[in-house]
Amino acid sequence: MLENDDVADQSETAKKPDTAKDPATDPKTETDAPNAGKNLDAIFGVKLDVRAVLGRSRIPISELLNLTKGSVIELDRRVGEPVDLMINDRLVARGDLVRVKGDMLGVALREIVKDFVTDS
Repeated sequence: MLENDDVADQSETAKKPDTAKDPATDPKTETDAPNAGKNLDAIFGVKLDVRAVLGRSRIPISELLNLTKGSVIELDRRVGEPVDLMINDRLVARGDLVRVKGDMLGVALREIVKDFVTDS
C-alpha cells in the first residue's frame, strides 16, 4: 500500500518536463562551442588513393614478357575520351587530362559518377 507522500512524489515526477537535452537534436547545447567541428576534423586528414585511369588492356603473359623499351600497349580508349578518376579503387568521376604547373598533368572533372556508393 502506498502512503500519501509516495503518491505525491510520483505525481510531481510525472508533471516535470524532461530537462535532459539531447546534443544531437537540441541546437543550443554546449557542443556549439568552438570545438563543435572537431568530430569531423579526425577524418579530414585521412589520405585516399586517387588514380586517373587512361585506359585498360589485357595481354597474354607471353606478350608481356616480350615488352621492351619503346613497346606500345594499345588501350581501350581513344584520344580525347575522358579518363576515369578512381578513389580507393572506386570510380567516382570522369574528366579530361589537362596540363598544370608546367609539365604536370591533372584531370578537369567532366562528370561525377552518382552511383559510386554501394549498399554493402
